[in-house]
Amino acid sequence: MSNIVEFNNVTKFYPHSEEGIKNINFSLKFGEMAFLTGHSGAGKSTLLKLIAAILEPSSGDIIVANQNISHLTRRGVASLRRSLGIVFQDPHLLDNYTVFDNVALPLCLAGFSYRDMNARVREALDVVG
Repeated sequence: MSNIVEFNNVTKFYPHSEEGIKNINFSLKFGEMAFLTGHSGAGKSTLLKLIAAILEPSSGDIIVANQNISHLTRRGVASLRRSLGIVFQDPHLLDNYTVFDNVALPLCLAGFSYRDMNARVREALDVVG
């Protein structure tokens, strides 16, 4: 079974800060589940942002779905992000959009029809109340 995410000696330093991650190595195989825990400042958000190519590593290689994401074009990064589902502790919603529109946006970008998008969003919102 192939790895879906792999970190090879990944380090991320922030300018003027001690925070980040240093020499991280791990792999997650397709279908495996992992829980990311740790104290504030341990690097949890940094790791997720690296996987989603929101941040670039200072060194090391990050492989997601058999692609070294350090070498992706802008279009490749957009394609990668469409295939990921990440929920951060502090979600960033678009202020000028309704809750419905914020939930619908990824489906719209993925090319769902209005009818399918509408049904899926309403179902998701019903689940969470």
